[in-house]
Amino acid sequence: MHFDVLTLFPHVIMPYIQTSIMQRAISNKIISITLHNLRDWAADKHHTTDDAPFGGGGGMVMKPDPIFTAVEDIQQESGKCPVVLMTPQGRQLNHAATVELTGTNRMIILCGRYEGVDERVRMHLVTDEISIGDYVLSGGELPALVLLEAVTRLLPGALGSPDGASDDSFASGLLEYPHYTRPAVYRDWEVPNILTSGNHQAVSRWRRKQAWIRTIQKRPDLLELIKLDAVDIEILKEITREKNINLPANITNIIRGET
Repeated sequence: MHFDVLTLFPHVIMPYIQTSIMQRAISNKIISITLHNLRDWAADKHHTTDDAPFGGGGGMVMKPDPIFTAVEDIQQESGKCPVVLMTPQGRQLNHAATVELTGTNRMIILCGRYEGVDERVRMHLVTDEISIGDYVLSGGELPALVLLEAVTRLLPGALGSPDGASDDSFASGLLEYPHYTRPAVYRDWEVPNILTSGNHQAVSRWRRKQAWIRTIQKRPDLLELIKLDAVDIEILKEITREKNINLPANITNIIRGET
């Protein structure tokens, strides 16, 4: 999968994509990334990419002409592809959106700056708008890095384990279960015995149960969307017997219907 990233600050993005998972994915030819400096498409001698907003107000707005020219030049060379604008006004980047974005072989990521991009860019050039949360940053470079890694992690071969991404939080609808490593006892805090038992089936069930408990405690809003199987229903019955918790009505009704 190839990413073209349009930014005023390519040097901000470069160090991160040269480390860890991103670098391995590049080395293994799972992804490729080309960083483009938008100033290279500015027509004037000062390489101006922003101007004052019509109607007044604070801040500057990114000009449409360098952005249109940059995207059109890239697409003329490589063909039409999605143009993703990183903006707090976009749809939220969650697991489902990330999975959807892996369905293309190439995308252009546009990093906004200042007060944002000229509205004509959004209306006539951008094909998707992505937000990483309900807050505002100075530019789209950090959100672009979040998008790059989130998508890369889901591509086959990007992680060391072929099932690595499937165990992550949100992949199954639940938050991820807790993890432990050596030493088995640290400051009198012991690793749960089941994890050292060698019983893989019991470990798998324990992890699923812990994922349910963690999601109920931290993100109960996620529970409305989860489809239950027989094992989940059995686990939830145990949890309700052991802990004083409130489950959403849809899950409570399913459990009651099974008793």
